[in-house]
Amino acid sequence: MTTKKELLTTAVKHIDITQHNVVALVDAMASMAYTSRDTARAAAIYERMLRDTECGVILCLAGSLVSAGLQKLFVELVRRNMVDAIVSTGANIVDQDFFEALGFRHYIAGDEYKYGNGDAELRELMIDRIYDTFIDEEELRICDETTQKVIDSLEPRPYSSREIIREFGAYLKANGRTPEKGNNDSIILAAYEKDVPIFCPAFSDCSAGFGFVAHRHARQGKATVSIDSAKDFDELTQLKIANPTTGLLMIGGGVPKNFAQDIVVAAEVLGADVPMHKYAVQITVADVRDGALSGSTLKEASSWGKVDTMFEQMVYAEATLALPLVAGYALHKGAAAERRGKQWGRVLERSKETPTA
Repeated sequence: MTTKKELLTTAVKHIDITQHNVVALVDAMASMAYTSRDTARAAAIYERMLRDTECGVILCLAGSLVSAGLQKLFVELVRRNMVDAIVSTGANIVDQDFFEALGFRHYIAGDEYKYGNGDAELRELMIDRIYDTFIDEEELRICDETTQKVIDSLEPRPYSSREIIREFGAYLKANGRTPEKGNNDSIILAAYEKDVPIFCPAFSDCSAGFGFVAHRHARQGKATVSIDSAKDFDELTQLKIANPTTGLLMIGGGVPKNFAQDIVVAAEVLGADVPMHKYAVQITVADVRDGALSGSTLKEASSWGKVDTMFEQMVYAEATLALPLVAGYALHKGAAAERRGKQWGRVLERSKETPTA
């Protein structure tokens, strides 16, 4: 039987969009048809979104993106002021980004493993598979334990997921898991240093969930740290109220998409007169025809009063193909040159004692 060491040999290499100027390619695609033209228009909308310095850009992440080699791309977006807040599944932020920030890696799986032919063997070796990538389950357990360590260190009270993830960033900083100390950069660290808030509205559905369960069990009835999902929603809504012009860059769909779109309606519930999201791009492989949110069009979202239809574009493509083109185009066009970080994380820290609108 193949050994674990032999299988976990070739690490996934995260794409560096700073090294690949795709402007000419994407411009050429604008004169094509089908998904090529849609991708080019999405890139142009993202560029416009960034050049609008009044616009607050919200990045939504669903699907297994960091494990697929997109971590460095997201880090660049944060560090270059190309996003102001992130709404994500817990898996991308904790199981994958925090996991890699601790020094672990995702590995390329051989073609023979893609379709489940060797999953029983992988289970024996404690190797988890995401299509054509591998994760060491024993290392993932260390990630779970580290989340509990961070949670155990906090004052027992309800927190938003943003507050907890900020503590993860502080942990990485305090423990030298930084580029300055010879380690790889990470989304959580970059967001912590740039005051970009990260929200995981279904936060227990990841390694942090195991950390919370272990924390609650260890406390044996004493006061615990907990997640206040309503506080998550309120905090992101307060950002919409404070910065009415907003744009969405959505990778995948699901909970992050709905959460970010719904803040327009939530602001109205609180009595604020805010516009719909001015810009919106979504990259997805979900089909619109089953009525589910992941594939629902942005025009459909307009019927709910969430997204304006002037600058919106659906791109029906897999994220590792389309996103480097969309993000790389905006980067190499210098679209963010005039942008300054909105430091929305700091805004929320300053205002968390202030009653909501």
